[in-house]
Amino acid sequence: MPIVYKEVKLDHGYRIDLLVEEKVVIEIKTVDAFNDVHTAQVLTYLNLGNYKLGLLLNFQTTMLKNGIKRIIN
Repeated sequence: MPIVYKEVKLDHGYRIDLLVEEKVVIEIKTVDAFNDVHTAQVLTYLNLGNYKLGLLLNFQTTMLKNGIKRIIN
């Protein structure tokens, strides 16, 4: 995702893990527990891309359903 500021496109940008059909941002983690930084990262992607839905997935859980956090902007 490129950074655009006052109609100037910068080469550096943000790297979304997955973007599904230009609608859902998916951020993949393998951490003991989610913290505020992970949520802020997804919210930044949602705001910059004008997306509505984000999923934060943590693969370091015994059951994957316990490692899913849904974020709506």
